Amino acid sequence: MRIIAAIDIIDGKCVRLSRGDYSTKREYSASPVETAKIFEEAGLKHLHLVDLDGARTGKPVNINILNEIASKTSLTIDYSGGIRSITDIRRVFDSGANQVSAGSIAVTEPNLFMFWLSRYGPDRIILGADCRDRLVATHGWRENGGIDIIRFIKSYASLGINNVICTDITRDGMLSGPSTELYREILSVTSVNLTASGGIYRLKDLKVLKNLGCQGAIIGKALYEGKIKLKQLGDYVEKEDNTLS
Repeated sequence: MRIIAAIDIIDGKCVRLSRGDYSTKREYSASPVETAKIFEEAGLKHLHLVDLDGARTGKPVNINILNEIASKTSLTIDYSGGIRSITDIRRVFDSGANQVSAGSIAVTEPNLFMFWLSRYGPDRIILGADCRDRLVATHGWRENGGIDIIRFIKSYASLGINNVICTDITRDGMLSGPSTELYREILSVTSVNLTASGGIYRLKDLKVLKNLGCQGAIIGKALYEGKIKLKQLGDYVEKEDNTLS
């Protein structure tokens, strides 16, 4: 299972929110680039980079930070936030992202999303399936798409999506454990590569998610708050790599 560190950016700084509420913003670092370097030095290999400014404004804002992280680390980066056009997605990939996670556009402009999928392929396009009370949330989690999350994922799985990041917004930033029942249900009706996001706060959560069949887990606040130590996580990643080799 891939272990993915999260960096969320507002005003060029590394922050975390609780349940997607911008008023709960807490700053953890003035330099997302240095934070990414620290993650890499600890042995982490994957980064989920969220442009919260972009999600709020509807266009990528922190492309320069993406470019700098990509040029100064070897982390595999997936980028999300404000990607709404072919120009946006080109800029993101040209700036060093390995993958793009898109959710709002998959709801509001499915034809454009499918064009991205056909152009860049299912290995580079991730379906961002963020939900609150089982309904898809869009536009930086501020709007309710009115679509059942299971139906949403199943429909895109039937159209060729392989990779899905599912965030249960009610658990995000709450350090209360992941939404295991939701993930179990998703994996029972699809064969997508599912990455869990939201609520993870202990190593035991990673073992539970792996046993469920999740292919990845995104960790944010638990790292910043020291609930999971970087060395612990680095050791876990090394152990996972040795198991695969």
